[in-house]
Amino acid sequence: MSAASLANPPAEPHRPVLLDEVLDALAIAPGERHVDGTFGAGGYSRAMAARGARVFAIDQDPDAIAEGQAVVAASEGAITLLAGNFAQMERLLAEAGVDSVDGVTLDIGVSSMQLDRERRGFSFRFPDAPLDMRMSQSGETAAEFLNRVDEAELADILYRYGEERQSRRVARAIVAARPLATIGDLVGAVHKALGKRPGDKTDPATRTFQAIRIHLNGELDALERGLDAAEAVLRPGGRLAVVTFHSLEDRIVKNFLRTRSGQEGAGSRHRPEVKSAVRPTFQKPARAVRPGDAELKSNPRARSATLRSAIRTEAPAMHQSVGARS
Repeated sequence: MSAASLANPPAEPHRPVLLDEVLDALAIAPGERHVDGTFGAGGYSRAMAARGARVFAIDQDPDAIAEGQAVVAASEGAITLLAGNFAQMERLLAEAGVDSVDGVTLDIGVSSMQLDRERRGFSFRFPDAPLDMRMSQSGETAAEFLNRVDEAELADILYRYGEERQSRRVARAIVAARPLATIGDLVGAVHKALGKRPGDKTDPATRTFQAIRIHLNGELDALERGLDAAEAVLRPGGRLAVVTFHSLEDRIVKNFLRTRSGQEGAGSRHRPEVKSAVRPTFQKPARAVRPGDAELKSNPRARSATLRSAIRTEAPAMHQSVGARS
C-alpha cells in the first residue's frame, strides 16, 4: 500500500489526538524503527509508516490485536503488531529481534474504540452495558471489584485516582447499592451521592469512572514502567513522545522527564528520587503541547490532552539502578 493510503485509509475510525504535533516531535526519517506503545485503532502507526518508519505496535486489548491485522496487512511489512502491555516493551521487542529503536510513542488511557463500544463497559453513556472496564479483557471486572471491595479502600481509590473530593460519600453510596451489574447501577449510585443537575458540563460520575478504570487496569504503574522501558530501548538521539489526558498521568511524565534530564525531581511512591549527579538520559524536554482550536472543534475528546517529548542522550538507562521490572 502507498504512503498516502497508509496515512488516509478509506475507513479510518478516528484521527489520533495531536497527530501532527506527535509526528513533529518524532521527526521520523525513512527506515527508522519506531514503537507505537498504544496501537488502538492504528492511527499513529499508520501515520508513522506513511513517513517511512518500520513500526512495532503494542496493544493489550484482544480486539485491537484482531482488528489491527487488516492494518498490518495493508502496511506491506511496515507494521508489526505485538500483543501485550507497553510496560513489557523491552521483552516484546527482544522477542521480535529488536534491541533499540529511534522513537517511542505512548497515547495513555482508554482508547476511543474502547469508549465507543457498549459491551466494554467504559462509558456511562451506555447504562445497560455490563460493568467491565478491563483493557486487556482479562482478570477481575469492575462489577466484581466493586461488589467485594471494602468501603474505606474504595474511598481511598476514588480520592487518589479520581481526585473525587466526596470520595467517602460516593463509596458509601456504591456499597449501599450492591450488587452492581451495569453501568447504570454505578452511575445511579454516584448520582444519588452527588446529585445530577440538568446542564452539568461534566457528569458527576466521570471522576468515579476514571478512578475505577485506572485502579482496575493498573494504569499509573504501567505508565511508570513503560517510561523506564522506553528509556532502555531508545538509542542515543531517539525521541520519546507521550500524550496524556489527565493531571495524574501528566504529572508522572513531567516528573520523569525532569528527573531524567538532570533537573530537580521529587520521585514518587513507585520510583525513588534520582539525584542530579547521575548523567541525564534525556535532553531538556520540549515545551508541553496542547491541542489548538481547530482540533478541539473537530474532536472534543482532545480537550484535556497534553503532549510531552524529549530526546535520548548517550547515557546508560537509569531504570536498571532502581530495579528492572518485567
